Amino acid sequence: MRRIFLVLILLIPLLACGHKETASEELQKPKAEQQNKELHPQPMGNKKTAQSKEKISLNVPLIKQNPELKYGCEVTSLAMMLQYAGVKTNKMELYKNVSKDPDQLVKNRNNITHWGDPGKGFVGDMTGRTAGYAVFDGPIENLVNQYLPGHAVNLTKQPFQKVLDHVGKGYPAVVWTTGDYKLPDRWESWKHHKQTIKTPLDLHAVVLTGFDQQHVYLNDPLSGKKGVKVNKKQFEASWKALQSRAISYW
Repeated sequence: MRRIFLVLILLIPLLACGHKETASEELQKPKAEQQNKELHPQPMGNKKTAQSKEKISLNVPLIKQNPELKYGCEVTSLAMMLQYAGVKTNKMELYKNVSKDPDQLVKNRNNITHWGDPGKGFVGDMTGRTAGYAVFDGPIENLVNQYLPGHAVNLTKQPFQKVLDHVGKGYPAVVWTTGDYKLPDRWESWKHHKQTIKTPLDLHAVVLTGFDQQHVYLNDPLSGKKGVKVNKKQFEASWKALQSRAISYW
């Protein structure tokens, strides 16, 4: 979910995820392996979870955000995580249910002067019909608790090793990074009421599905790739630059 700087590219009404196009997909339908009527996941019992001393790998289903949700990397990543937990949902349902900040984009010439707060809800238009940006961990945590009441785990601001330990217990996590999993280089700021929002525009969210000694493994909703292998130190640096945001469940 690469973010394109609105100031630099005036003809493309987008900011956050959606830097590149991917092929069309059918609307994702939940493929949970268990009914999980009590909404209490048992990930360690999932036969598709492979573990060893060297590597953790969770077989989380892959869902693409395009073409319906050009900037919907957060809810699409969440759909993957919840389906792995046995919840019957999909990206479009989560898109409808996630909190949204209604504040409209205001520009002065080519500069963003006022917009919404992604800590309160999704900012902009997730479908891409008009400019869209992102949503942060708080609204995603609230959405997890709608489907798994009392089971959301907010690992934001925790050491990265704690996130890895949680994944090692069999629980994938939605994590915030950049489109190329490197340090962000497209910073912007704007006013939201009396608050100043400063954030990189090349923001992205993916699902952390595993790791080994040198790498992490990701399901990327924008590239449509499963188990993407990324250097662990590089990814941790990008994750920290995005304020160490991570949401999971138990």
